[in-house]
Amino acid sequence: MKSNLPKLGWWSAVLALALSTAVFPARATAQDQGQQDDPPTRVARLGYMEGSVSFQPAGETDWVEAVANRPMTTGDRLWADKGSRAELQLGSAVIRLSENTGVSFLNLDDHTAQIQLSSGTINLSVRRLDPNDDFEVDTPDLAFTVSQPGNYRLDASEDGTSTVVNLRDGGGQATGNGQTYTLHAGQRVTFSGGTDSLNADVEDLGGPDQFDNWANGRDHRDDNSPSAQYVSRDVVGYEDLDDHGSWRDDRDYGHVWYPNNVAPGWAPYREGHWDWIAPWGYTWVDDSSWGYAPFHYGRWVTVGGRWGWIAGPVDVRPVYAPALVVFIGGGGGGFGGDVGWFPLGPREVYVPPYQVSRGYMNQVNISNTTVNTTTISNVYNTTIINKSTNITNVNYVNRNVQGAVTVVPQRTFAGAQPVARAAVAVNPQQIARAPISARVAVAPTQQSVLGAKASTANHVTAPPAAVMNRQVVAKRTPPPPPVPFAKQQQALAAHPGQPLAKHEIQNLSPPAAAAAHPMVKQAPPGKAATPTTGHPANAPNAGRPGQPTPPPAQPNRPPAAQPPNRPAPPAAQPQNRPPAAQPPNRPAPPAETNRPPAAQPPNRPAPPAAQPQNRPAPPAAQPQNRPAPPAAQPPNRPAPPAAQPPNRPPAAQPPNRPAPPAAQPPNRPPAAQPPNRPAPPAAQPQNRPPAAQPSQPPPRPQTPPPAAAKPAPPPPHQQPNLTPEQKKKQEEQQKKQEKPPGA
Repeated sequence: MKSNLPKLGWWSAVLALALSTAVFPARATAQDQGQQDDPPTRVARLGYMEGSVSFQPAGETDWVEAVANRPMTTGDRLWADKGSRAELQLGSAVIRLSENTGVSFLNLDDHTAQIQLSSGTINLSVRRLDPNDDFEVDTPDLAFTVSQPGNYRLDASEDGTSTVVNLRDGGGQATGNGQTYTLHAGQRVTFSGGTDSLNADVEDLGGPDQFDNWANGRDHRDDNSPSAQYVSRDVVGYEDLDDHGSWRDDRDYGHVWYPNNVAPGWAPYREGHWDWIAPWGYTWVDDSSWGYAPFHYGRWVTVGGRWGWIAGPVDVRPVYAPALVVFIGGGGGGFGGDVGWFPLGPREVYVPPYQVSRGYMNQVNISNTTVNTTTISNVYNTTIINKSTNITNVNYVNRNVQGAVTVVPQRTFAGAQPVARAAVAVNPQQIARAPISARVAVAPTQQSVLGAKASTANHVTAPPAAVMNRQVVAKRTPPPPPVPFAKQQQALAAHPGQPLAKHEIQNLSPPAAAAAHPMVKQAPPGKAATPTTGHPANAPNAGRPGQPTPPPAQPNRPPAAQPPNRPAPPAAQPQNRPPAAQPPNRPAPPAETNRPPAAQPPNRPAPPAAQPQNRPAPPAAQPQNRPAPPAAQPPNRPAPPAAQPPNRPPAAQPPNRPAPPAAQPPNRPPAAQPPNRPAPPAAQPQNRPPAAQPSQPPPRPQTPPPAAAKPAPPPPHQQPNLTPEQKKKQEEQQKKQEKPPGA
């Protein structure tokens, strides 16, 4: 008997373990699934608009007029038309759009903000960036990753060929075509390239323009907001409270904000409408300019008959909620099918209408009010684990406040129509009898998705097709494109009012869609690259990304170098000679530069000493300087003195050359100089374009002083050195007129 007891104990342990694995795994699996299905804890708020701004909900093809205070998330697109601006607030960062700018969120979750900038200009003000956070802006030719808080501006050209990144402060990396550039504060970097390279040119950061000044003013307003001492700076929209209300301390609730100028009988969640925004479902969009923070964070309470808003703990990062309310009636109960709601009060638990984990349930509550976690856990077990949507054992403080409950017909609620003008009057008895629920059992419609401006669909300005369909380069792999509402509608109707979980939406996506995002070109791993610095050729393009002009001739030949080579206007010389020719134009040893033995002997038999000064450039450069082939020009003229004067009017010769005979050799080697053609001046224009011809403009101040241009005037014997090959007659005449020394 004793020997059987240990066996029994052992079998009991095995049986207990088997039972536990049969019962608890289901709950553990549900918890794990809940964590995977948790929605992001943040969204972007469309907080400010100016001009014509259009919006396209995730997964949809219709563009509608944008509405302020609309939350934006992964897949949403925004377009600011000509003369327009917009501002998106994320809490830890602000994104501002200039005119003719299109952006969308490739990904927006707790740790990633991945923005697609197809065309236009944005200003980024990144206030906080945790070690595990990623902030990436993807343009048609690069992916820019922010590495630290700071202020950034990105300009994507309209044609998608270049991007300019300005870093007023902060730092980041630009990746594209297998190259990665590290950027620093104070830099302005222009990126351009083809299919296999990414070129970068760095310049000093210039002064701010009108858009920069506007963005800086908005930042200054946010940084100096008095409300920041009462709320976490991650509460989106806190700065709008400053001008529309006041803070007061209450012994029961602490800091309370009271709105100003509200209508008599006003109550929270009444002046606005409901949109359907996945994955949260029905989401409140308030009409007031300040109406964002108080409706997605914190709690409402009445103090002395006046509504006041209480923010969550300042030191806890807030979690966004679509609407902190409790639904009453609706779905065939309470108000004859009409839908009602009222705001949650302090220390009351918010039950999300979407699938969440226990951890999310805790965080969305403790970040927005002071509440015991045990209370949260009990509510979670009742509503989420046991799937009981009706709440019967909670006494909500605002349920019995006069005028707190708002009721509207279902068509108003599901059609994103204005609530206040459609509100239905209800009495306290109806409110007391109506069931309370975490969600309203009303299926959404297409109008719910498009929002209050659904009637403007495709009647608003939208980005050009080329911009909408343009791929961008991405470093991080974004999630698959959102599933259109039409594909979700049937599944949503099966459980009215409950959004689909992530795994359910994934099942609706075709396998091909999950493989790659059609709007994204994945950047290959980048090797460290060094940008070029301060190229003047890029300066004119600074304000016009995507429209780089070809490199001008100035870098090839600075005007200072040209005059010594020839008195002709410097403008013509740069074009005539590429930069490569200039350095040799004046080498230290005159004799060598004057005539490379191979080229110059045929050009001029004259002594090398004279030609270096006349024409420092090697014969190879001379042909480029003048349309006429250099080889032909030297033999064309023996450089008789008689021919030289006609080539250059005496007025030009004195400044260019001390003496007509001496001037010609030093100023211009026969190949380059008008003297190359002793023939009538008509010949000279052929050798030189009129603009470049020194003989046409008599003296040029730009030409180097005689002393600089001609260190030593050539001796007279240089003239005979020019053997006449093309015009013997002129040579004979020249010999008669003046005999060169040493002839």
